[in-house]
Amino acid sequence: MHDGEQDLGRRSLGCVLGRNPGGGSPSLSCVVMVDESAFTGVARLRLGLHVLVVVLALIVLLRAVLLSEASVGWIGPLTAVFVVVHIVGASTLRAPVARFAWLGALCAVWVAMALLGADAAYVSFGLILLFMTEVPLIPAVSAVSVITLLNTVIAVQTRGQWGGALVGSMLGAVVGVVVGLGFRVLFRETERRQQLIEDLHRTRAELAETERTAGELAERERLAREIHDTVAQGLSSIQMLLHAAETEDLPTGAADKIVLARRTASAGLADARRLIAALSPADLAGNSLVDALDRVCDRAAGGQCTIGLLVEGQAVSLPMPVESALVRLLQGAVSNVVRHAEARNAVVTLSYGADAVHLDVVDDGHGFDTAILADPSAHHFGLNAMRTRVEQLGGRWSIESEPGHTAMSVAFPLTQQEEESR
Repeated sequence: MHDGEQDLGRRSLGCVLGRNPGGGSPSLSCVVMVDESAFTGVARLRLGLHVLVVVLALIVLLRAVLLSEASVGWIGPLTAVFVVVHIVGASTLRAPVARFAWLGALCAVWVAMALLGADAAYVSFGLILLFMTEVPLIPAVSAVSVITLLNTVIAVQTRGQWGGALVGSMLGAVVGVVVGLGFRVLFRETERRQQLIEDLHRTRAELAETERTAGELAERERLAREIHDTVAQGLSSIQMLLHAAETEDLPTGAADKIVLARRTASAGLADARRLIAALSPADLAGNSLVDALDRVCDRAAGGQCTIGLLVEGQAVSLPMPVESALVRLLQGAVSNVVRHAEARNAVVTLSYGADAVHLDVVDDGHGFDTAILADPSAHHFGLNAMRTRVEQLGGRWSIESEPGHTAMSVAFPLTQQEEESR
């Protein structure tokens, strides 16, 4: 009874169902739009980052070779070690302690390269990016500060220029931190959107299963009503007519045939009633209507919501379609109470009156705006299904809601019950 109570919720649900919130035919466009969006996977983004770090390390080696630095014979193997350690750690290490050790090993190789005279500022920039993306923010900033200090000290020792070394190191650190923060935000946003896509897929599958089940139940009930209103009623009428014909003064042969025909009609009627019972809700199998409603309430109650059943008046025999409809309506109503209303208490009342049977479901949940029932663009499938089911059986359905109180009422007339229930 609390279906689609929030506009945002309706639009989100419409998106999952692929319905146009403004109307129109259903489609899967909304989910497909999310699926085909240009959001890059986190793994691919991280791969790009690691490739960038490897390229920066190779630039150091390339500069050493092009500038014919004296220590190029050592810089080459150290660069190879850096690349191998980086690739192995990035692809295999997942535990936080292991990743800290991995980054520490990379820093040790970087320090060795810098002390040998290589222009290792490129490598330090890559290390800053790795710390900013691979470890928590506070340890990352601390590591960046240490890297910047070491970068400055090593540059002063190898080149003897305080000013240029300090400015270059600080500028590289600032740029590295900004870029690293950008990567962190991008990773987090991409993970969030990937989770959203997974949730949408899961919700779409759940909704598809729910609608399939609802369709099956609706078709079973339709068949039960059709069999009851056509085959069963016809066989019942034939049986009554043949029974009346037995009292007439008929020839012996004709009377025997009429008795046989009546018994055949009676057997067919019993088969039709068994078929109707098989197509009816499982809760009604071998149970009275009150027992079936009580079982529905017991299953739905739990957690913070308490659901009680009250029965008023003298119970009378109801047609199977009406009993089936009452069970299905209560299932939908208490499901809404538990899932959407956030109610703590609910009361279900089955009342047998002089001319009608009433089913009322009242809860103390947060309620919803009943104006959505008149809005064709609002998706309230459950409420529409309830109303349609009641109207098809000639009943009355109403609902009222406000914060702290929501009440659904259903009434079916008790006219000619004896004839209809046969």
